[in-house]
Amino acid sequence: MEKTVEAFMEKIEEKNPGEKEFHQAVREFIETVMPFVRKNEKYQKYKILERIVEPERIIIFRVPWVDDNGEIHINRGYRVEMNSALGPYKGGLRFHPTVNLSILKFLAFEQIFKNSLTGLPLGGGKGGADFDPKGKTDNEVMRFCQSFMNELYRHIGPNTDVPAGDIGVGAREIGYLFGQYKKLKNEFTGALTGKGFNWGGSLIRPEATGYGCVYFAEEMLKTRRESIKGKVCVVSGSGNVAQHTVEKVLQFGGKVVTLSDSSGVIYDPDGIDKEKLEFVKDLKNVKRGRIKEYAEKYGCEYVEKGKPWNIKCDIAFPCATQNEIEKKDAENLVSNGCKCVCEGANMPTTLEALEVFLEAKILFGPGKAANAGGVAVSGLEMTQNSLHLYWSREEVEEKLRNIMQNIHKSCVKYGKEGDFVNYVKGANIAGFVRVADAMIDQGIV
Repeated sequence: MEKTVEAFMEKIEEKNPGEKEFHQAVREFIETVMPFVRKNEKYQKYKILERIVEPERIIIFRVPWVDDNGEIHINRGYRVEMNSALGPYKGGLRFHPTVNLSILKFLAFEQIFKNSLTGLPLGGGKGGADFDPKGKTDNEVMRFCQSFMNELYRHIGPNTDVPAGDIGVGAREIGYLFGQYKKLKNEFTGALTGKGFNWGGSLIRPEATGYGCVYFAEEMLKTRRESIKGKVCVVSGSGNVAQHTVEKVLQFGGKVVTLSDSSGVIYDPDGIDKEKLEFVKDLKNVKRGRIKEYAEKYGCEYVEKGKPWNIKCDIAFPCATQNEIEKKDAENLVSNGCKCVCEGANMPTTLEALEVFLEAKILFGPGKAANAGGVAVSGLEMTQNSLHLYWSREEVEEKLRNIMQNIHKSCVKYGKEGDFVNYVKGANIAGFVRVADAMIDQGIV
């Protein structure tokens, strides 16, 4: 094993040139896990760190499709199968113009430990394409999904790799993908999660990431004898995760004052209540409009290209995308009295911003722990598919809450530093131990 983080990262950067998101994810992990590995000879002997950063398999393929005008387009599709020590590869598909190998490797790497923390038998993977569903008709999206699945179906299955949704891949896309998979394989199996409830999906799956994030924030606050009730919260994003984060915050008695999209941010000091949230869901999920329309309807402030992090709050829920909180944003949050940051998105905080939060000793829930609710319920969906049954909404939500509480306990176990809990360290080590032990048990494969 390399003696220092810098020596380890030098090799990673040399072997994976230009993949800055992947480098960032590995560095954040290695900085907390390497000291732990140095104290455990078995992890050094089996070179677990060197093996765990190398994907088991990467599939890259072309995706040709025809638009409504008869013009042919070619996109690039990916599936990164990162680690299967604990079970079938599990992780979402992202359709967005920014998708590249670096982003998918970072997401797949994070997914290993996120899935491990749930306690479920799930490996880590991620995939997607540089396709933008925005502005496309349903028929165009369907043709793209069918072409994408024409290649992907060879590499997935309920006991091999089980993709789900992510940015740009919602219920519509999962439906088209599953329909094509079923046609090509001539079988109805749980090869994808996030399916419609009446054809193999699980209740609570759409809500799971947002709900789970709020459950995790509540557990963190309990360590300081506080709760979400009465707290002012800022939420970024306005998609699935953000919507259900707002929904659960309202149920816990909190007040959400912001939402955003790639165009800008709205600030509603009166709070986003249930009625306003229903407007957002219709705007984003049905009409596929811009968040600016919320400000126009409710007469509140809208800042073009703005972020929520300048607004005074008690709790921040970054639920949009990677690296949305930079160092200056973190400093603004801390100086404005924010006491808890809980990541609904994957790696939304830069390394420099993370240092600000840790130095200020505020409660910080990293994505691999805080947003594991989505994959947790995906795992529960896989179980229901295997057993050919459905659990009630109450049963699934209770299981989700228990999983998030257990993830919090694991983070505290490995992250407690005196009176302070370093959740980044705790999540990384707790996630690592389960995967590393399984890798050792299974030999050098």
